[in-house]
Amino acid sequence: MNILEQIKQKAAALNKTIVLCEGEDSRVVRAASDATKQGIAKIVLLGDEAQIKAANPDVDLTGVTIVNPLTSDKLPAYNAKLCELRQSKGMTPEQAATLLQDGTYFGAMMLKMGDVDGLVSGACHSTANTLRPGLQIIKTAPGVSAVSSFNLMICPPQGNQYCPDGLVVFADCGLNPTYTSEGLADCAIATAKSAKAIAGIEPRVAMLSFSSHGSAKHDNVTMVAEATRIAQEKAPDLALDGELQFDAAIVPSVGEMKAPGSKVAGHANVFIFPDLQAGNIGYKIAERLGGFMAVGPICQGFAKPLNDLSRGCKSDDIVAAVAITVLQTQF
Repeated sequence: MNILEQIKQKAAALNKTIVLCEGEDSRVVRAASDATKQGIAKIVLLGDEAQIKAANPDVDLTGVTIVNPLTSDKLPAYNAKLCELRQSKGMTPEQAATLLQDGTYFGAMMLKMGDVDGLVSGACHSTANTLRPGLQIIKTAPGVSAVSSFNLMICPPQGNQYCPDGLVVFADCGLNPTYTSEGLADCAIATAKSAKAIAGIEPRVAMLSFSSHGSAKHDNVTMVAEATRIAQEKAPDLALDGELQFDAAIVPSVGEMKAPGSKVAGHANVFIFPDLQAGNIGYKIAERLGGFMAVGPICQGFAKPLNDLSRGCKSDDIVAAVAITVLQTQF
């Protein structure tokens, strides 16, 4: 059984409900059907039922709950709660009613009110359109300074000598262009939790830089070193070290030479890049030159599970996102 199938199997055992916000997209409709048939989650699909079924006559939607945000009997309660949440911004009932016509805002209110356990959107909307309701309504988890993202990097079929678990985890590859030391520390801790809950690996976290344990001096190195210190203070039981160059993080002989005594160097399986440029470039190099399969970016740091899709996604990608979102309900 491959890693994605293991994730789906673990998700199925949790019996959670996930809302898919874009019933107007045929890929989302197909994913709703497939996720339901595979038993990964109970699915709520947002949109007009008649229009969805007319546009997708070949898709079996048995077991899928279809909710129309324009006619839902939940609208009064959602409107009142949204006005309360945005009171400081002067939100009026009329403004709230307009926002709730948007599927992602309606889905975010479902998640906020506990009517679903997680949300997936973004197949036909921008990342900003998915994250904005998340930040305004769901907000960040307690103690988290910013949301971030991670990618599961699944080894090619022939394997990789530095990847005994069959996958590694990269962050942040798709969300925050720059980080403060505190934000990078929070990203590292959140990614370690994600690696354990979703990938099933015992995280060994490398805080990456172009320096290993002070081998170079630069403000960028200082930022990563400070992030390492903060993360170690916040999560003292977590196997985490830095700053480390990538080879020191993953090659045992290099790790022993460049960071002697480190419990992580040479054996890392979670890699925290110092900024989005490095993370995005790094995962695409691994994908294109190394043959790794990239799953993500997957959001983390929200108070409740919420994930953004790539607009180029396939229905299978959406099903995988549903399964991952289910597993995120555990922490």
